[in-house]
Amino acid sequence: MPRQIKTLTVLGTGVLGSQIAYQAAFHGFAVTAYDVDGDALEKARARFARLVGIYRAANVGGAGESKAEAALENLRLTANLGDAVADADLVIEAVPELLEVKRDVYRTLADLAPAKTIFATNSSTLLPSDLKDSTGRPDRFLAIHYANNIWAQNIAEVMGTAETDPAVFDAVVDFARNSGLEPIEIRKEKAGYVLNSLLVPLLNAAAGLLLQGVASPETIDKTWRIATGAPSGPFQIYDVVGLGTAYNIAASSPEPGSQVFARYLKDNYIDQGKLGVETGEGFYTY
Repeated sequence: MPRQIKTLTVLGTGVLGSQIAYQAAFHGFAVTAYDVDGDALEKARARFARLVGIYRAANVGGAGESKAEAALENLRLTANLGDAVADADLVIEAVPELLEVKRDVYRTLADLAPAKTIFATNSSTLLPSDLKDSTGRPDRFLAIHYANNIWAQNIAEVMGTAETDPAVFDAVVDFARNSGLEPIEIRKEKAGYVLNSLLVPLLNAAAGLLLQGVASPETIDKTWRIATGAPSGPFQIYDVVGLGTAYNIAASSPEPGSQVFARYLKDNYIDQGKLGVETGEGFYTY
């Protein structure tokens, strides 16, 4: 039986990785955030500083009363992977959405992390069974998937494989609940979990309409917002997710049209440094 999770390491401090780390620190967990070098960690510090302001402005859990700043005291940053995982109860991997990159990370982790450590992938498109054999501990491996803007869209989809120890699954569900999230327990592997099984077809349909010249991103988004009452349209969602992530998913997808959309994103946005909300410009300017 795994003990209660108290220490967390997050691998990757991009848009969502930094949110995962900060949310857990905000709720009192001892968190180590790992990234590959000093430049990446400086960007992480800037993201954490922005999250302090966001949590204060939204008064998340009383964040206006200095709780948002206090969360930073629970956060440690490092570019040394061995140091990052040395005492981790749980490691959440949030590295780029590329199968071989993730497998290589787990092969390295298997030798560095103590036997007690649970591994979890935050992959939004890959099944945990695609990765389990690289972990060296398939019984202590599963997926935990978050939505962007984690402080508001606070779900955590927990999904194991046939080899995941049920006690490990329950421990991660408890961790999610204790870090201010609503656990969504998924008992059978499903690419896309629940959230992306609903969301990805919408995003793909929007991309198709754009590439076919049917309508502009603004028109597509306006149509969706007005007709459904949704607060955001698909291209606004792309900007929040990050166009780099959207590119990686499209470039590795076998679906018809995905490669075309990947090239469109690269030529028109990524090569110009327009990655979405994070950089201040994507399909929209922020």
